[in-house]
Amino acid sequence: MRLRHCLLASALCLPVFTAHATQPALTATTEATGLPRAPEQEAVTFERAELSFKVDPARKHLAGDAVLTFRIDKPLSMLVVDLDRNYTVDLVEVDDKPARWQNPEGRMRVELPQPLAAGAQTRLRIRYAGQPHVAKRAPWDGGFVWATAPTGEPWIASAVQGEGCDLFWPCIDHPLAEPLEVVQHITVPSPLVAAGNGIAEGMDERDGWRTYHWRAKSPNTYAIALNIGPYEVLEGEYRSRHGNVIPLRYWHLKGNRAKAEALFAEFTPMLAFFEETVGPYPFADEKMGVVETPHLGMEHQTINAYGNDYRKDENGYDWLLQHEFAHEWFGNQLTNKGWDDMWLHEGFGTYMQPLYLQWLRGDMEYFAGLMKQRVTLANKYPIVSGSAKSEKEVYDGKRGPGLDIYYKGSWILHTLRGLIGDAAFFAATRELVYGRPDPAPGNFKPRYGTTQDFIDAVNRNTGGDYRWFFDVYLRSAKLPQLLATHEGGTLRLRWKTEGDKPFPMSVQVRVGDKVVDVPMTGGQGRIEVSDGVSYTLDPHSKLLRDLPQIEAFQKDKQERAAAGKDTGTRPGQ
Repeated sequence: MRLRHCLLASALCLPVFTAHATQPALTATTEATGLPRAPEQEAVTFERAELSFKVDPARKHLAGDAVLTFRIDKPLSMLVVDLDRNYTVDLVEVDDKPARWQNPEGRMRVELPQPLAAGAQTRLRIRYAGQPHVAKRAPWDGGFVWATAPTGEPWIASAVQGEGCDLFWPCIDHPLAEPLEVVQHITVPSPLVAAGNGIAEGMDERDGWRTYHWRAKSPNTYAIALNIGPYEVLEGEYRSRHGNVIPLRYWHLKGNRAKAEALFAEFTPMLAFFEETVGPYPFADEKMGVVETPHLGMEHQTINAYGNDYRKDENGYDWLLQHEFAHEWFGNQLTNKGWDDMWLHEGFGTYMQPLYLQWLRGDMEYFAGLMKQRVTLANKYPIVSGSAKSEKEVYDGKRGPGLDIYYKGSWILHTLRGLIGDAAFFAATRELVYGRPDPAPGNFKPRYGTTQDFIDAVNRNTGGDYRWFFDVYLRSAKLPQLLATHEGGTLRLRWKTEGDKPFPMSVQVRVGDKVVDVPMTGGQGRIEVSDGVSYTLDPHSKLLRDLPQIEAFQKDKQERAAAGKDTGTRPGQ
């Protein structure tokens, strides 16, 4: 999550750190993440990445030593990985033997000593060092954040969703290239702490340096992270409804203990909500982990970045903590097969905030949260284009759907839930996330998914065919319009869609003191409404549709902003 949607928080979102030093420009290959994989990258299974990092805050320097294990799925004479070419590479070996290599554009090609057949296994070692790309405005722009904690110590974090894992370790920079296992050895100056992904496997201290050892299973490529600072840790356990015990960990800065304890108290109700609503926490055998960071936040698997400064919103909870935690299900357990399906991460991840408020407090806060989301929709590009996209093409609202993958995605899910009912909606969601209808601890693994997978799950769990629903909401830019004419005691309704796509969405109408369901076969329907009797379309706000008053509000707001006038926006909008 790039967290551009922080505009909905009750306080302004400002970058914590800005880089002023000139740094080499990234190549097009390194700057973009999710580009089509090279044939050699598609021909391997990434079995293991053992990553040794030495981080020197005084020089803003990173030394890396990566040992990558691949299983060969198709005959191969060369390995290809992605790595920022700004690093100096002083050793490249294949199976402990020096190898010929080149890295002109950030896509490193390494010749194998001899061709390998399908089924073989090989190890690639790359040793490199240099100054990693600095994030100018993390997490919106990727790279390293070199900050200073309030107590004076170095405070460092990586955030690379936008540009990709190759900013600091040699990887295959594509959602489909998660390593099955990642082991990290993170060396930092004493007494700094390095909080990492997965399970802690100890710490060694020698000559003024500490090395922390971490092991994680199948982390999302951009979810592998470095988090270094003068941390203290809060520890606890959560006894799950599924019978297992989940370790809870929160690494916070020194001096923040009281605020940290209040945030830590939110872990258990959030876990209870997700496990009841979606299913078992996917990484219960590792931990639910959060770390305080010098940027707003990111869904780093089992070590979610948190930088919201302990601000609760008007609903009395920390929306950022909840959103990032949602990505453990929608992003880390379920990973989109390509960036064009990123709404599966962000739409579901964003819908979890109003859904949590409904679970926690009731319908009023659910609909209030949805309304804040509704006024942001741009509707300029389809959420799903049907073609391969880079991360930037999706997130940039001038070239793609941008924030609509969050808020429009959330509203699409709200509308779908109202259409097919809770039982089918949550059953389809579980099937998407876990690949099975009966998830339980130990009987599922992280998986990849697509929009079509979700459509298929919806159809299986309803016994219907809802392709029309997704064609209009996901594959069209404009929202459907509900046209109504009242004449001669009859209210006639008609859906108008982009490209005149079929849209037989039934509509509820309040007529006097009754609510009537109006079938819309062929996109049209009618109901008797006597003259002088009041009526309301969609009285329970179940439908995502074009609303002229919201479009007028957005236009006025844009014009006022362009003129430098006060937009009259209330906190939270």
